[in-house]
Amino acid sequence: MNTIASTDFHFTGQTQAYHGKVRDMYTLEGGRMVAVVSDRISAFDVILPQGIPYKGEVLNRIASHFLDAVADIVPTWKLATPHPAVTIGHTCEPIRLEMVIRGYLTGHAWRSYRGGDRTLCGVPMPDGLKEHDRFPEPIITPATKAEAGHDEDISKEDILKRGIVSPELYAELERVTRALFARGTAMAADRGLILVDTKYEFGLRDGELMLIDEIHTPDSSRYFIAEGYAERQANGQPQRQLSKEFVREWLMAHDFMGKDGQTVPDLPEDFIRVVSGRYIELFERLTGTTFEGTASEAPEQDVRDAVEAWIAAHPA
Repeated sequence: MNTIASTDFHFTGQTQAYHGKVRDMYTLEGGRMVAVVSDRISAFDVILPQGIPYKGEVLNRIASHFLDAVADIVPTWKLATPHPAVTIGHTCEPIRLEMVIRGYLTGHAWRSYRGGDRTLCGVPMPDGLKEHDRFPEPIITPATKAEAGHDEDISKEDILKRGIVSPELYAELERVTRALFARGTAMAADRGLILVDTKYEFGLRDGELMLIDEIHTPDSSRYFIAEGYAERQANGQPQRQLSKEFVREWLMAHDFMGKDGQTVPDLPEDFIRVVSGRYIELFERLTGTTFEGTASEAPEQDVRDAVEAWIAAHPA
């Protein structure tokens, strides 16, 4: 299958284009934006050499599913999904923060904890925990949203000191983040999964707070298989994960963590198939539906046609 590795569209009414690590964003007249979710995969803030078949569709369809499911908690940017790898929505002024929330001591939090830290972004972490233990209650550990390079951890105190957002807006961001995480946790539990940690991004549209970007996808979130979680913890066994963490672990095993002087390893074909299968498995688990991907010899043309048809039917 051909993957969507890069895009360079010029849609009717387009005023601007931005190419991210995974998503390519096209601004249209009338306060609308087109997100094309590519099959690129990134880790340690680096785009890996090969794309992952069906990854863009999986991410976009999961995000679309959850954007609809949380619209009663906070307005979302989504207007339509005219193609499995495309979402069209409102243009918002992005808030330069990632609201990261963690229910378990895993990933970056565990690596910090293992190194002796007992606070993360100014939030205390209890002594005596082991990897993948559940926190007494979820902790919010924000990160600055970098224009380029690595995002950086930041505390609530520094966010307010720098004036990134007002105290009132930050309090609302925390409230909404906890409500979204609770909804995602409940939906995951219904599907036999544990939502371990995730991140949310927000923007403002005419002064109104909106949820933007993706939500509860395997790129922005980490999931454990719920069945057997307690037994695996008690026996010191690795947890069964459905997330991008195993890609990071593969890269670390091949001496790559995104540091200066390190070379990104090529992904072998058999590993690419495994990664694609993991994404599809998570889609099916989360949505309860069978994944039927859109195989195409010209995926970019399919995207172009779908978006142009939507624009024609919805003039600004």
